[in-house]
Amino acid sequence: MKTQVRSTPTTTLLKTEQVLKSKTRALLLVVAFMLTSFSGFAHCDSYDGPVIKDALIALDQNNVQLVLKWIEPQQEQEVISLFDKTYRLKTADQQVYTIVEKHFLETLVRLHRETEGEPYTGLKPAGSMTPLVALADKSIAERDVQGVMTTVTTHLEQLLRERYAKVVESSKTKDNSVAQGRAYVEAYVHYTHTLEALEKLLHGHDSHSAGNHTSH
Repeated sequence: MKTQVRSTPTTTLLKTEQVLKSKTRALLLVVAFMLTSFSGFAHCDSYDGPVIKDALIALDQNNVQLVLKWIEPQQEQEVISLFDKTYRLKTADQQVYTIVEKHFLETLVRLHRETEGEPYTGLKPAGSMTPLVALADKSIAERDVQGVMTTVTTHLEQLLRERYAKVVESSKTKDNSVAQGRAYVEAYVHYTHTLEALEKLLHGHDSHSAGNHTSH
């Protein structure tokens, strides 16, 4: 007969805390990348971004297949044709090739941005990407996400705590004057919209209307 191990209240509490911590870390990680994506920043148009890196390698190796993953099938013919023209000029006058190469890079990035539903705003110099995006690329290269997890959870927890504290503090004086009331509303909007955006990310854009709620 097997001896049944009973969970003590302390053991149960510890397990509950571990689960909550795990869920909180996952929540904050999602919020971080959500905020990064909402910022409108695109590191794929910078010279140290993955699209241009692949493009330069492709031109060096004469292998257009390396860049086709960044575009849609209907865009392939335009890229392949321009790639071939660019590669044929690789041994031509260097100034001419520099111009042609840049045109190819611009075209590839522009088409990639179209697949993301984002406008093309020109090529950016190396070092233009945000620290979080740079950290994301580093984690992929090193096959280690722990640095991302630590940085993201620390910064996002701080952000949410600060926004929560501000709305709570301003709620104490929100009815004293119109100015103080507006300060409260601003803090309230910042705090709740951060979480509302997270809800939309997790459950889709219809999650808010599904409960017959109205937006703030």
